[in-house]
Amino acid sequence: MMATRNLYIARHGDADAFGNLTVRGREQARLLGRRLAHLPIGAIWHSPLPRAADSARELNIFLTGKVTVGEAPELIDHVPYVPTPAETPRAWVPFFDGCEHEEADAGHAIAESLTGRFGTVGGQAMTSRDEDMHEVLITHAYPIAWLVRDALDAPPQRWLGLNSANTALTVIEHRPQLPPTIIMFNDMGHLPSWLQWTGFPEVPRP
Repeated sequence: MMATRNLYIARHGDADAFGNLTVRGREQARLLGRRLAHLPIGAIWHSPLPRAADSARELNIFLTGKVTVGEAPELIDHVPYVPTPAETPRAWVPFFDGCEHEEADAGHAIAESLTGRFGTVGGQAMTSRDEDMHEVLITHAYPIAWLVRDALDAPPQRWLGLNSANTALTVIEHRPQLPPTIIMFNDMGHLPSWLQWTGFPEVPRP
């Protein structure tokens, strides 16, 4: 019997215009680390971009400090699927205007690699076929949306409109011979109100 694969997925902490973590972003990552500290995390995987790599290191301080932290190129920020004109909501049309076929194909190839590596029961952190896996993925809003869409087996264009706040937590369970289970999405319970909803437009939030 194969084990359950538990993925704890989060967007990197708040970053500045140059892609570096802000003071708020570092605190968000630390608070996420504290939230996950009681779990038997076996590995932390992060995007190659500095804001994700630095977030992974910050939260690891509040785990055991000995968890393997590794770069996963599949977690890079990318557009996972460019919808056809008929699939594109009117508000998104300007976003895709001028997108070249080569660029769209490259982004979708990354997305396929992402789900191939992290959207399955198996994984590199497997130590025993009977031992559950617990992995943290620090990435970006679009890859998170694609992983959620994949778990729901939704049409590819449904990644549109799924957004994640900085260090908000999404949890997906992969169990043998069963559909994936989304335990939570965009959960900010570990953040005080002043650190919530960064990465979203500044409008009133619940």
